[in-house]
Amino acid sequence: MFLPQNDTSVTEKQEAEKARREGYSKIEQWTIEEIPGEIRGGVTISVQEIACGDPNCSPIDTAVAIMFPSGGRGMLGIPMESKDVTKESLLEVFPTEDVLRAWSRGEEAEWPPLDDDDDEDFERPRLRFEAGQRVACRVGPDPVTGWATGSVIMLWYREPTWPANSWAPYKIELDDGRNIFAPGDVDQIIRAIDN
Repeated sequence: MFLPQNDTSVTEKQEAEKARREGYSKIEQWTIEEIPGEIRGGVTISVQEIACGDPNCSPIDTAVAIMFPSGGRGMLGIPMESKDVTKESLLEVFPTEDVLRAWSRGEEAEWPPLDDDDDEDFERPRLRFEAGQRVACRVGPDPVTGWATGSVIMLWYREPTWPANSWAPYKIELDDGRNIFAPGDVDQIIRAIDN
C-alpha cells in the first residue's frame, strides 16, 4: 500500500522540476548564443539530465545535443545538474567553431577530442583492408542476405564515448550512405568483395 505524499514532498518535487526546466532553458540560450550567427538558423538544441552509473563521474550529468538542419549533430556533456551549470562551465566543454561548422555541413567531427595519450605505445595489429577499399559488411542476421557493400573510410575507428583504448578496426561508408563500424577484422563481419 502506498502512503499519500505530504505537501512538503510535493512542493520539493515541484521546485526541483522548476529549477531543472530553468536550467535547461538557460543552457539552450547560451548554446544558441555561442553558435556562429551564419550557421545558427534552424538549429535545434536539446538539453537533458542523465543519471551516470559510473562511480568516477557525477551522479547526474547534463547532456546538450546540437542538431543542424543538414542532419549534422553533436553532443557535449557537463558533469553536473542543469540547475548548477554556469555559462563558464558550458564554455569549458563547448565545441570549437571548426567543429560546429563541420556539424552544420552534415559532416562528422570529433568532439570532445579523444584523449588517448596512453594508446600511443600500443601497437595495433595489421589489418586486412585499407582505407578506400571496397568491402561487404554483415548488417543483418541472415548469413546470405544480411550483407551490404561499401568502402572503408577509416582504420582504427572509435566513438568518443567508448572506454579508453577501445577501437573498431574499420569505419565503413555503405553504398546506401550509412556509416557503420566493423567491430572485428574477421570474414564473418567484413570481407573482400569478389570482383
